[in-house]
Amino acid sequence: MKDSWAKLKTIDRYIIRKFLGTFFFAISLIVIIVVIFDISEKIDDFIEKDAPVTAIIFQYYVNFIPYFVNLFSPLFTFIAVIFFTSKMATNTEIVAILGSGISFLRFLRPYLVSSIILALLSFVRANFLIPYTNVNLVNFENKYLKNQSKGSDIDIHMQISPGVFIYVEGFNRLEDVGYRFTMEKVNEKGLYYKMSGEMIKWLPKEKKWQIGNYFVRSINGKKETLLKGNRLDTTFNFTPADFKVTVENAKTMKFMQLRKFIEKEKMRGAENVIEFEVEKHKRIAFPFATVVLTFIGVSLSSRKVRGGIGLHLGAGIAISFSFILFMQVSTTFAIYGNLPPWIAVWIPNVIFGLLGVYLLRIAPK
Repeated sequence: MKDSWAKLKTIDRYIIRKFLGTFFFAISLIVIIVVIFDISEKIDDFIEKDAPVTAIIFQYYVNFIPYFVNLFSPLFTFIAVIFFTSKMATNTEIVAILGSGISFLRFLRPYLVSSIILALLSFVRANFLIPYTNVNLVNFENKYLKNQSKGSDIDIHMQISPGVFIYVEGFNRLEDVGYRFTMEKVNEKGLYYKMSGEMIKWLPKEKKWQIGNYFVRSINGKKETLLKGNRLDTTFNFTPADFKVTVENAKTMKFMQLRKFIEKEKMRGAENVIEFEVEKHKRIAFPFATVVLTFIGVSLSSRKVRGGIGLHLGAGIAISFSFILFMQVSTTFAIYGNLPPWIAVWIPNVIFGLLGVYLLRIAPK
């Protein structure tokens, strides 16, 4: 029994070492290739904007790499499993392992351990590391890469607190100026306060809003008070940042920050809250895809076939890209359709998970 246990632990170490070693080697190669192509694409911008070499390396690429490692992690987990398992099958190592009395389910244990390690690393990166690195990445891009074009948002409706609603017909994101502003306060009896102004402008030093050509109507029972003027400096519980939120901002938030932000945006009636919910669910579902694709990879490549590694890699890459395509299509239905975000994000894992179970059942034992 002791010899058998020692032998099993040796097999576990052997497969885990093969799995993780192949994965980190493959992901390192793709990151180097991506960085080289990105440098060739952005070298003109770096030169034009006089970006310092230290900023390019430590502020851009050091923060750029974790994002792409996480982006390609499930795909290269799958490719790594296909590659080294197919090689083991070609060398009849799997036949020898199963022939020694080890069950196929026991043979899968080191794959499960390795995939869980990679899934946990992906979860930590997505929810804690990448939000931090994205802050530095966004700052660098805004300073040296992106052209700051003047844009504006139109027809902004927002609930800033329970029963308090604002409307801005147009808002210039760069100058922090809005036009035709309205704020209404309602209770169980109906509207009791309304402020309107031709212009609303943010005063950064005073941390206040300036309302131009304002008109205020207050209702208290049967009594109504009217007030108007040319200028009013006041504070509200919203800032210009609340008009500039996009899904890119979610990528700089840690998981709990994102959850609180979504609750706040729901209260405000934000139109793009579904995009933030999709991003939240992706941070859990995407790491789980590592485990799903691992078992699909094992079931595909554990059989020795005439085509060898090439045939296994071809089938594996086709399945992995179909998974990614499925993920993009389903999330699109959530954003532009009526599909709940959590269903849209988890559907690919469920379907391909069932495919993995079926392939494992018909895999050679």
